[in-house]
Amino acid sequence: MSDPKNDAGTSQPKAPAKDPKKKEEEDLSEEDLALKQQLELYVERVQDSDAGLQKVALESMRHEIRTSTSSMTSVPKPLKFLRPHYGTLKGFYETMPDSDLKKYLADILSVLALTMSAEGERESLKYRLLGSEGDIGSWGHEYVRNLAGEISQEYIKRQSEEAPIEDLMELVQQIVSFHMKHNAEPEAVDLLMEVEDLDLLVEHVDKTNFKRTCLYLTSAARYLPGPDDMLVLDIAYTIYLKFEEFASALQIALSLDNMQHVRQVFTSCDNQLKKMQFCYILARHGITFELDDEMVADDDDREALQDIINNTKLSESYLTLARDIEVMEPKSPEDIYKAHLLDGRASAGASVDSARQNLAATFVNAFVNAGFGQDKLITAPADSSTGGSTGNWLFKNKEHGKTSAAASLGMILLWDVDSGLAQIDKYFHSNDNHVIAGALLGVGIVNCGIKNDCDPALALLSEYISKEDSSVRIGAIMGLGIAYAGAQNEQIRSSLTPILNDAKAPLDVIAFTAISLGLIYVGSCNEEVAQAIIFALMDRSESELGEPLTRLLPLALGLLYLGKQESVEATAEVSKTFNEKIRKYCDMTLLSCAYAGTGNVLKVQNLLGHCAQHLEKGETHLGPAVVGIAMVAMAEELGLEMSIRSLEHLLQYGEQNIRRAVPLALGLLCISNPKVNVMDTLSRLSHDSDSEVAMAAVISLGLIGAGTNNARIAGMLRNLSSYYYKDASLLFCVRIAQGLVHLGKGLLTLNPYHSDRFLLSPTALAGLVTMLHACLDMKAVVLGKYHYVLYFIVLAMQPRMLMAVDENLKPLSVPVRVGQAVDVVGQAGRPKTITGFQTHSTPVLLAAGDRAELATEKYIPLSPILEGHVILKENPEYREDS
Repeated sequence: MSDPKNDAGTSQPKAPAKDPKKKEEEDLSEEDLALKQQLELYVERVQDSDAGLQKVALESMRHEIRTSTSSMTSVPKPLKFLRPHYGTLKGFYETMPDSDLKKYLADILSVLALTMSAEGERESLKYRLLGSEGDIGSWGHEYVRNLAGEISQEYIKRQSEEAPIEDLMELVQQIVSFHMKHNAEPEAVDLLMEVEDLDLLVEHVDKTNFKRTCLYLTSAARYLPGPDDMLVLDIAYTIYLKFEEFASALQIALSLDNMQHVRQVFTSCDNQLKKMQFCYILARHGITFELDDEMVADDDDREALQDIINNTKLSESYLTLARDIEVMEPKSPEDIYKAHLLDGRASAGASVDSARQNLAATFVNAFVNAGFGQDKLITAPADSSTGGSTGNWLFKNKEHGKTSAAASLGMILLWDVDSGLAQIDKYFHSNDNHVIAGALLGVGIVNCGIKNDCDPALALLSEYISKEDSSVRIGAIMGLGIAYAGAQNEQIRSSLTPILNDAKAPLDVIAFTAISLGLIYVGSCNEEVAQAIIFALMDRSESELGEPLTRLLPLALGLLYLGKQESVEATAEVSKTFNEKIRKYCDMTLLSCAYAGTGNVLKVQNLLGHCAQHLEKGETHLGPAVVGIAMVAMAEELGLEMSIRSLEHLLQYGEQNIRRAVPLALGLLCISNPKVNVMDTLSRLSHDSDSEVAMAAVISLGLIGAGTNNARIAGMLRNLSSYYYKDASLLFCVRIAQGLVHLGKGLLTLNPYHSDRFLLSPTALAGLVTMLHACLDMKAVVLGKYHYVLYFIVLAMQPRMLMAVDENLKPLSVPVRVGQAVDVVGQAGRPKTITGFQTHSTPVLLAAGDRAELATEKYIPLSPILEGHVILKENPEYREDS
């Protein structure tokens, strides 16, 4: 009885089990069926006791797997049919004696594990390491990719157990060389980053793929935590040097702020033309750099190069650009206000001369005609109808207004040192201290970014530093700060530091001295200057700490560590001992300066955390925290978009102090880059019920549109000028913003980033941040008697041009395509780097996010990035089409 029962019991489940199998076999085509039976036969043969049979079976199996190329979306047929036998083969492998055949089987198991092994088992890697030392690429890309992923997990595990990793590293060598040969540079770089051995990369790159590899390295560096980012850039630098791509190596050396590397680039390259191009890059970056005979042997050559670094010809190029675009005609403030476009009420009240309106006109005039050398207010020739000359406009300003008016002459003659000093000279004979102060500041502005062997600014200004009158002293000190920003000039340090610790010096003189020292030693981490500023902060009395200008002292300390990350920590510890009134302020300022331009996410979170606390009135440290978010996050596009969103939240939930700083932070994030969403936010805030918020928003509208002539912002500001026609302070801000939007008649930019947003000019950022910190307390500083802090912005002013020059540095007119830059990192082939381009002939203007490429084969550019001055040399292989 029991037998049939068993039979019945076994046969019942069997019947349905057979059907699907039959059905499946029916689904398969004849050749698939044959393949399936063939593979099953091999599996049995592999387990045969005869070694010869085993070998044949393994070879055939291997052959089947290798030759089966299938589409990317489905598993290759042999792998699919071998899946059920994976366990069997694994079991058999364990019982095999050690032999070549066993390694052979391990290879096949490693490939089968690609589809079969359980998550986290890393069997593919296990069998790979047990298998034969064959070429891994022959099993296909997918297999190599999978191995790379398993290696990085295994590496982390072995690191934590301190197990040996030699066998892994051999495999890594193979995978990297496979990836590099097959245009998968990013994957090779990623694997090497995982196993912390990027040095391997240098030997695997070749002429065909080094550019793409380095592009990936430099782009990835922005998203890596320190110190990895430095390591990655260092490798890119080494690769560029290896392939003699010197200009790119120089840019990396600058972004690492490594002067040894910069010297090395000069010494490694022996082409004078290329060196000239390096000098243009250094000049645009705005650093002081002395060439010596090691870098350039010939004296005349060295002098020519040093001239380029010193920016002596900047004014000439700028005026060439202006003539080419036909904007030489000077503009008056009225041309900018365009009051006739508004309805009656606003323009009617403006006919009365008020000192505040004239002061605004002074700034507008200075910003709009910056660098052109002529305008309609200050340099206008004596004219019988107006009865007299420049003196007139000066005296339409009240006391400290004259300082700004006289200094504006420096702005109009920007970069043109010789004629600038000659024209400013007449103000030195004035008997009005404010005018002299303005002249001193003007001298500093004219020399901004221009170095000169005979140091005219230092000679003129140093004798005024210790005068009685504090406004004259501030003029001279601020002038020195602007003229020698980033120069780390010892002579100035020795004459300015005593002022910081002089008990009799007034607070404003001390504040401006600190800022000037901060600018001159920007990012240098100079101990002595830091010490002097710290003592100056400690010496301040309770009442002085409450003064608005005191906020410039912590900022000056921060500037010394601009972008220097951990180097700030010792100073930050000292700042914890300060009076509690300024302690937090100092903390925020130091943190935001030290990590400025690094994109460090943790620091942004830290600053956001401070902004989230609800505090009692009178807490000032939130301002720098909010501006700090922008300073840190402006490094790359992604972080920038995210911080704009975070700032929106702060507007909704933040305290009043935060709301006042948010517009300024937005202004810094999108400087000279009018993004529509930010424009709308600022436009909304410019009508805010809190006048401080409204003022900050108006100034920021000017900053995001700076030098763009953006019609939409210009329209908004015109409407605001009629909306606020009764409110003198706000109207003043609107005027300043109007001047900024038309900065240099639209030829200048304030963006501290250049070279395709890769390099951050420290002096430019320092100038902007100083101005923004001053704007955190509009009423006391900008609307008070220190409105000339607005001139700090000159440090960031640069022509937004592409000027092509020939081998004799004379301007060339060549066709270039200018369009929106496209991110092509890690893309296959040779993708287009710009989109929606127009073809112009040089010199051309580049807007934010624009990139240019040559539209002719006739010349070869010596710089990888077409921006600023680019030297073109004739292409010897070029043939004119007849």
